[in-house]
Amino acid sequence: MEGEILNFIKVWISVLVSLCFCYSIRNIVPKGTKRLLSVLPVVCLFLYLPLKISSVHLGGSTAFFIAWLANFKVLLFAFGKGPLSSDPSISLPLFIALACLPIKIRQKGKNKETPSPNPRLDGQSKENPAPSRGKEGLRNYAIKGVLLALLIRAYDYSDYIHPNVILIMYSFHVYFLLEILLAVGAVLARNFLGLELEPQFNEPYLATSLQDFWGCRWNLVVTSILRPTVYEPTRAIGSHLIGRKWAPLPAVFATFVVSAIMHEIIFYYLGRVKPNWEISWFFLLHGFCLTAEIALKKVLNDRWRLPKMISTMLTVGFVMSTGFWLFFPKFVEYKVDVRAFEEYAEIGAYMKNVSQSIARVLPGH
Repeated sequence: MEGEILNFIKVWISVLVSLCFCYSIRNIVPKGTKRLLSVLPVVCLFLYLPLKISSVHLGGSTAFFIAWLANFKVLLFAFGKGPLSSDPSISLPLFIALACLPIKIRQKGKNKETPSPNPRLDGQSKENPAPSRGKEGLRNYAIKGVLLALLIRAYDYSDYIHPNVILIMYSFHVYFLLEILLAVGAVLARNFLGLELEPQFNEPYLATSLQDFWGCRWNLVVTSILRPTVYEPTRAIGSHLIGRKWAPLPAVFATFVVSAIMHEIIFYYLGRVKPNWEISWFFLLHGFCLTAEIALKKVLNDRWRLPKMISTMLTVGFVMSTGFWLFFPKFVEYKVDVRAFEEYAEIGAYMKNVSQSIARVLPGH
């Protein structure tokens, strides 16, 4: 564990140095081809660095933060777009935080009590209830934290639990862990940088359609970065070829293609084995179904809708069933679950040794 922590520190020192370089050229190298050529070595380095960490937790989070989020933001920065180019007077700490952390600054003047609708992948916007904040939000995260701890404890009895139930446990484990980790990052950014941030999740288990789930509720940080990097350019091209009405359809599918590729890369960092593309099929299937859903809505023009309860059950059921089929089995195949629990045990032993070492040097011990 100590070796992994040392590698983790070295990797993030390299990340900070690289982002300092990007920050230093923002007013020197003009946006466009010249800036793109300047930052391409950084993009390649960010794809390489996660290979230096084998830990599931440290390596997985690092891969997501820099190989995906930071790289996409740096590529947008090369063309003068995205969060790294939104404010010419941006400070270095804020530049670094926006580049490599899964955060999005809440727009100034937006009422905190008003729902903040996230543009759907087809370019339409509809309001959804905003995630809970304040005391209610803290209670919400506390409940999910307790449920996550119970899930981790329940894995001790996995020999007595049906494999399908284990997959259901994995789905909730991933959701709770992601939401809590991203919420912690948001709290740190708010406290240290004084930023009010957009939420990362919006109760995805309440989604009434695939469009609602992927565009407005699940991992909104990824949605916000895929939109300007993939969806909008593809839609602009499609508008010239097939017209503005139908251009969102290939744009949505292209977005899921890129998401599939990035998830394959993340899972390669986790497993270090040749992919069999089941993860890609999961996202391509959802991309196809979401494209069909949007096309059907355009044809019907919202003249007919299922009751909310039924549409929610169908949506969540489809997401979970396809996840059990194509997505979550990869955690078992790559032994991500086993390695993760080994790391929990190693962290516990490491913290115990540290506390004992501190106790021995304190007066009276």
